[in-house]
Amino acid sequence: MEIITAKSAGFCFGVKRAVDTVYQQTAEKNTPIFTYGPIIHNEEVVKDLEKKGVRVIDAKEELKNAKGGTVIIRSHGVSREIYDILKENNIDFVDATCPFVLKIHRLVERYTKEGYHVVIIGNSSHPEVEGIKGWGKKDRILVISDEKEAEKISVPKGQKLCVVSQTTFHNNKFKELVEIIEKKGYDIIVLNTICNATQERQREAEEISAKVDAMIVIGGRHSSNTQKLFEICEKECENTYYIQTPDDLDMTNLRSVDNVGITAGASTPNNIIEEVQKYVRNEF
Repeated sequence: MEIITAKSAGFCFGVKRAVDTVYQQTAEKNTPIFTYGPIIHNEEVVKDLEKKGVRVIDAKEELKNAKGGTVIIRSHGVSREIYDILKENNIDFVDATCPFVLKIHRLVERYTKEGYHVVIIGNSSHPEVEGIKGWGKKDRILVISDEKEAEKISVPKGQKLCVVSQTTFHNNKFKELVEIIEKKGYDIIVLNTICNATQERQREAEEISAKVDAMIVIGGRHSSNTQKLFEICEKECENTYYIQTPDDLDMTNLRSVDNVGITAGASTPNNIIEEVQKYVRNEF
């Protein structure tokens, strides 16, 4: 059996930087280490950090209890309010927000101050989007994720519109939703803030899945970018499987195939990708 693994599979720059930051802090400090939300959407990495004493804070109300420790802001970023809470309570923190996400924060802050309504294309419940929303004015922020929501956008005539995207959104779908918005005739600025690593990973996944008999997508169940990869691959290859570790893979489904493609989301460590590759090779 031929196995084709995407070159772009696995940790992106922002995720690797955030994960390395946490491990570095655990090695350097004797004080408690906290992350605001899971550092990445990968259960295996989070479990390993828990073994090293890293605790996850899930709500802003818990931040005040982190005094005496260090809070690490994950790659997804946070709202302005979270920074204010940390500073007002003199809590030590390390900012591991992905630079591409920080750029969106600055854009949203700038354009809402200039009077624009900002449309964020992404998943409204995703922590990255929740953080982005927190850098604009509530009455000037809209979040959409599909065609129906794009059609429903209603901003008073004469108002200016700025469109940005969650960094891990589906690139082609972003373009489709922008087309719907543009037809409404607004004075509009479109800023495609999907990061280059995401676009390359999606392009490569589409290319590989179109020429293999089966496709394996590796990533956490709550990983937005991995879910997008699965959607892309499933359109090109009917036999597409979404797994977190080799234990999730039912090899009986692959017995009759000649070639298999493998890709992984931005929050999947290289060791898990290698384990899946080795597992598939050993089975055949």
